[in-house]
Amino acid sequence: MVTLAQRLEALRVERGISRPALSAALGFPKTAVEKFETGRQTPAQEQQRKLADYFGVTLPYLRGESDDPSGGDSWLAGGLPEEEPVRTPVTPPVKSRPAAVQEDGAVFGALLKSPSFQALMREAALEALRSPEGQELLAKAVRRELGRR
Repeated sequence: MVTLAQRLEALRVERGISRPALSAALGFPKTAVEKFETGRQTPAQEQQRKLADYFGVTLPYLRGESDDPSGGDSWLAGGLPEEEPVRTPVTPPVKSRPAAVQEDGAVFGALLKSPSFQALMREAALEALRSPEGQELLAKAVRRELGRR
């Protein structure tokens, strides 16, 4: 596997630019590229972006996570997305039914209402509460409730 340091050095040599010149071109300290290439320092995320943009390659290629500088690797071939996906907060459903029932009300609703399923879940909960950890949780709950009165 190619490391970021190896990939950076190969790209720099291919371009025919010195370490100090590359550092200066990107606004890094004079010895930054030397430290990156020797593995004494890892470039920060912003520095990695600047390096990738300068050489016209993707971040996964620069990091050695991909062998395709243009980002044409598919996820099946081992390519990784260039950036983390933006995670949006999930808003709870407006309906009062459990989420599982909303997905496929007929199947999950029947399962949740099934007496055998309810008995199985009740037995699993009681078994968990009979364990030492469950007993400790019950004792804490009782102490907390008695403290409120």
